[in-house]
Amino acid sequence: MKVAANTLRRGMVIEYNNKLWMVMENELRSPGKGAAVAQVVMRDIVGGNKMDIRFATQDVVERAQIEEMEFQFLYASGDEYTFMNKESYEQITMSRELIGDQAAFLQDGMTVKAQMHDGKPLSVLLPETVTMMIVEADPVVKGQTASSSYKPAKLENGARVMVPPHIGSGTRIVVRTADATYLERAKD
Repeated sequence: MKVAANTLRRGMVIEYNNKLWMVMENELRSPGKGAAVAQVVMRDIVGGNKMDIRFATQDVVERAQIEEMEFQFLYASGDEYTFMNKESYEQITMSRELIGDQAAFLQDGMTVKAQMHDGKPLSVLLPETVTMMIVEADPVVKGQTASSSYKPAKLENGARVMVPPHIGSGTRIVVRTADATYLERAKD
């Protein structure tokens, strides 16, 4: 399927120069002079190399045919993560490099969507949010009550997030998996 370069989004897989590339970033730039361009950072799925390329906004690229399947996270062994297909019970293993920084938010039994191409896993899409426990939080500084002030906190998985001053150790919070940001206190 052909798509315009200015419609590329993070996570899309395209065929370029006879290779599969995953879009990492896409920024539309309009210089003062000349036509607008799409500045795209892509990663070669097989080789892992990154490439920064400019497309004219009217350029057309081939989007790879990707199927999404539901998998359940089973366990991690070093930098390898094992998932099981919920329908066929087939297991696949993916490296941390393919999953990215979101790997820190994988929890036992979590249902994820794996993007597959020709039976090979390309990437994993985690749920948009996860609920986690804060194990360590800096104490509140007196006078730091403005709503825009945040303090660092450490989650049970070791990740660090910025939280409002009223959030303390032992509190369960909802975290956005895409960028590891605090959303709200958990309602459970």
